[in-house]
Amino acid sequence: MAEPTPRRNEPRLRPAPLLFEPAAAAADPEHFFDLESMDDPRALLARATELAQAFRAAADRAVEFQALAAAQLADPRRFDRLTTADIAERAEWTEDYAKKMVEFGRDLLRGNVEGRTPVDPG
Repeated sequence: MAEPTPRRNEPRLRPAPLLFEPAAAAADPEHFFDLESMDDPRALLARATELAQAFRAAADRAVEFQALAAAQLADPRRFDRLTTADIAERAEWTEDYAKKMVEFGRDLLRGNVEGRTPVDPG
């Protein structure tokens, strides 16, 4: 199962593998990582929990990369730097959220993240 995102000097653990979804299976709206075919509720709960944790870990990691990219794009030393309004437009965020993500990204770049996460963009 996936572990929570580590902080500071803890090693980053990999989330549970997300099994390949063949195109034909993915086209079926009822098909989801073969969970619908599992008869044992214990096994279903275990695999569904494993997938949920893997997706959470992947989403957390993706947000960190978004923040890093936002901070790099807003860096005043870049000749092609973007404003937070430009970053917000590209990422489909509000400008306030883009500002928070730029700051979060700067904290990540400095290695200063100790449990801090950005606010929900929604």
